[in-house]
Amino acid sequence: MTSVPAPAPAPAPVLPWRTGLAYGGLAAPLAFVSLPLYVNLPYHYASVAGAPLAGLGAVLLATRALDAVVDPAIGRQADRLLRGGVRPAWRAAALGSLLMVLGFGALWHPPRGSEAAMLGWLAGSLLVCTLAYSFVTILHQAWGTRWGGQPAWRARVTAWREGATLAGVLLASVLPAVMGLDATSAVLALGLALGLMGLYRLRAPVAPVPHVSFAPRMPQAESPASATLASSTSPWADAGFRRLLAIFMLNGVAAAVPATLLPFFVADRLQASALQPLLLLCFFGAAALGLPLWVKAVSRWGLAPSWRAGMLASVLAFGFTPWLGAGDAMAFAVICLASGLALGADLALPGALLTGVIHESGQGGRGEGRYLGWWTCATKLNLALAAGLALPLLSAAGYRSGGTDPAGLQALAWAYGGLPCLLKLAAALLLWRAERLHSSWSHT
Repeated sequence: MTSVPAPAPAPAPVLPWRTGLAYGGLAAPLAFVSLPLYVNLPYHYASVAGAPLAGLGAVLLATRALDAVVDPAIGRQADRLLRGGVRPAWRAAALGSLLMVLGFGALWHPPRGSEAAMLGWLAGSLLVCTLAYSFVTILHQAWGTRWGGQPAWRARVTAWREGATLAGVLLASVLPAVMGLDATSAVLALGLALGLMGLYRLRAPVAPVPHVSFAPRMPQAESPASATLASSTSPWADAGFRRLLAIFMLNGVAAAVPATLLPFFVADRLQASALQPLLLLCFFGAAALGLPLWVKAVSRWGLAPSWRAGMLASVLAFGFTPWLGAGDAMAFAVICLASGLALGADLALPGALLTGVIHESGQGGRGEGRYLGWWTCATKLNLALAAGLALPLLSAAGYRSGGTDPAGLQALAWAYGGLPCLLKLAAALLLWRAERLHSSWSHT
């Protein structure tokens, strides 16, 4: 009896580099907004402008929460724009980019005098900047999410976007310290112009037909009835989305707390503020190097198992941080390298899982913006909670920016390094439980 040979494995999907670069390029200048706003801004207003920690935390919490609330509406608008074609969507992204640059530049020049005027300027300019940033970001993400595809393809699309983000973050982590915040604003404007040029020339690729779960949906004309159905279907009716969003939020808070507290930890606990640009370079440089490895891991293990492995690797790398003190900057640099390698999983894989959830629900090609609106809202709430809760709690624990009180510095160390590890472990547990309910999350 002649045995039948096993079929050869399907070749790995290939995303042309020109297409990946044209799509992902806009994410690089957007990093000029995200990194300074969530890392440099709190420290700038607290230590340079002299804003009180409690008032600063309250303003950041309020403005970021308000910004987050409107993200679902921005997502619905992104769907309407994309249904009308890529050119109206591109023009809207260009207008949003212009407003973003104006708000970003204004942030770094608060009026001197009363604290109320300073905090009012912060609230107004931050809202303009972050609302425009949200609009452009959601539109950009929905653009690529519409391509669909199998898990490895989705991971590649997301990796191009997040890889460009890392490139922008690497530059943004050094540029403010070397050339100043005004030069950073100018580079942001130039980068947005170049990214928009690439997006204008982009042609959507044909995603390879997946072997599981769903078929890709390409942007196409819709009937009024179909558009009405898409706009009336809530992402919250999708159990897979609810579970994934809960995991994403828990894991996101674990990342947002150290992002907010990093300048304080480096300056006061490690007493190495001059090394902050180098430490950020180590962290994000390692993330850029690790990103392709996590994309390869998806082909071997699947999306959810790879993401869970990244969470656990991050805990192993970051767990030693609370015991560091003055003079341990080099040890912290090693931790930055190790945790940066793990960061690639957080960057590339949740978005790829979200694309699968959207297409499995039947909303691919018409409802991505609504899902991404809530997704971005969750990201903003994570960052708002990190700044609005961590800073006042540290103030209550006796920590003051620039202070030397041992109890306050110990509270800073545990808030920076201990709390994120606990949250990461909880997120990994939730993800493991969700995999048992959604087998497609583990497919390669």
